[in-house]
Amino acid sequence: MTESALKAAIIAKAHALGFDSVGITRASLPPARASGLHEYLKAGHHGSMGWMETRAAERADPQTLWPEAISVISLGLSYAPFGDALAATRIPEAGNISVYARNRDYHDVIKGKLKHLAQFVARRGAGVKVFVDTAPVMEKPLAQQAGLGWTGKHTNLVSRRHGSWLLLGEIFTTLSLPPDAPHADRCGNCHACITACPTDAIPAPYRLDARRCISYLTIEHKGPIPEALRPGIGNRIYGCDDCLAVCPWNKFAQAGHEAKLTQREDLTAPRLASLAMLDDAGFRTMFAGSPIKRIGRARFARNVAIAIGNSQSAALRPAARALANDEDAVVAEAGAWAAQRLDPSSFP
Repeated sequence: MTESALKAAIIAKAHALGFDSVGITRASLPPARASGLHEYLKAGHHGSMGWMETRAAERADPQTLWPEAISVISLGLSYAPFGDALAATRIPEAGNISVYARNRDYHDVIKGKLKHLAQFVARRGAGVKVFVDTAPVMEKPLAQQAGLGWTGKHTNLVSRRHGSWLLLGEIFTTLSLPPDAPHADRCGNCHACITACPTDAIPAPYRLDARRCISYLTIEHKGPIPEALRPGIGNRIYGCDDCLAVCPWNKFAQAGHEAKLTQREDLTAPRLASLAMLDDAGFRTMFAGSPIKRIGRARFARNVAIAIGNSQSAALRPAARALANDEDAVVAEAGAWAAQRLDPSSFP
């Protein structure tokens, strides 16, 4: 089988497994990517994500991660939502969960598909390694090189066909496959994503300050969230989709077809009062198989407390007071902040 025929067979198999986008690139990145990563880390824009700095060399060069790799098969799975992705942000007494986290953990969903495709490739006598967001891989630059889309001004991948709603995964292989052409940047003069950010986390096009990003603050950040940023978080209790949802290229996106990522009704706009009552066992039960389970009950309750504090709802005062008495110090601080916001006169 020729290299071109093998590439066509791999692409056909990827689509048969449910991937929406697939492309091939060399297992290398231009020096500018390494320089950009170094500048990002030097500026401290990665916040407390020390793992980005610890394995920066591997992140900047795929062959440092795996010297035998020759090609990268870059794959995208659409999770484009049905309807308005930001609808729940306009319901103060409900919590808003990022679209990708409203059902199963996408890491598991994509990894299963990747392993099936990797087995298909390996049967051709090739070495393979699969990655999905949990290794030092610069997924978005590789995806752009492979022609899946381009890195938008919000720093996420944008696709002409799928908008800003692609989850990514990669297969590194020892096969030498014909690479696809890199995708050109098509953001033009649009700044919609920058304007939409509730906490001004995009200080310049193509530059994200994670320390101000709601996704970082509600998921990666472990301690108290800076008070100055709390009002901008609104009712976002896990992640944020604002910069993604306003992208004009989304008008071409069809709703994602992967059933395991179709939003659960109980996670579309869950009531904050109910979420505030979850103990550890209840949290684990509700979010079994969900990426939300990864952050643990305490961090989630902290996020819920901040959303309650931003709700302006007198009906949520009891929930705020209950969280203010939580045994976890970070949760209790956020609960006290929420209680004071909702009833300044009766809570010191």
